[in-house]
Amino acid sequence: MTAPLVTILDDEPEIRQILTDALEEAGFRTQCFGRAREFEASLKRVTPDVCLVDLSLPDTDGLALVHRLALEQGAAVIIISGRAQVQDRVTGLELGADDYITKPFDPAEVVARVRARLRGGGAKSTAQGGNTAAFNGWLAHFDRYVLEDEAGQETAFSHAEGEVLRLFLESPKRLISRAQMQETLGGAAGDSFDRAMDVRISRLRTKLREDPKNPRLIKTIYGAGYIFLGDVSWT
Repeated sequence: MTAPLVTILDDEPEIRQILTDALEEAGFRTQCFGRAREFEASLKRVTPDVCLVDLSLPDTDGLALVHRLALEQGAAVIIISGRAQVQDRVTGLELGADDYITKPFDPAEVVARVRARLRGGGAKSTAQGGNTAAFNGWLAHFDRYVLEDEAGQETAFSHAEGEVLRLFLESPKRLISRAQMQETLGGAAGDSFDRAMDVRISRLRTKLREDPKNPRLIKTIYGAGYIFLGDVSWT
């Protein structure tokens, strides 16, 4: 079985080496890049399992790159940045990042976060053994990260949004608490995680054309969590 591939995009050689050593010692394969241009070119040839991305890049806006990765790639995206402000964390998560680690960091923590993202899932496997879920006139294609309506119109969703959607579709008509979401999807509990979940669920509701004041499928049970009310079948 091939080890998961982690790509590292950081313009500091020392940081790249620290991350490479820690990840390879833990059994991962790695690829390193100091420039976004080289990194994006590599994505045309291979899709990594996890991308570690620094925000302070010399040749592109790191946040814009994270947003593109979240929308276009099947990889999990973890930001590693010296920007420690809460707003930077929130913005990164809102743009589609799966996790946010601030510098300086403990390499062991990075390895643990990468493992948590991979445990959180991926489009390649589900509890039902399929990659496509049908529900209430929609098809969710987890191999392509798109929602398809009854007319065949497709809407892309990010890896992070897909993790949340899959969690709902694998447990329809069952209450899912915030604690369960945090345990399943990984990431540190707290305001940042709650904010990230709120954003992802809001975006999923928009893509499913839900009425934000009275959603039919993803219901908020205040003080308890969420429940998905659709009938789901997997293929």
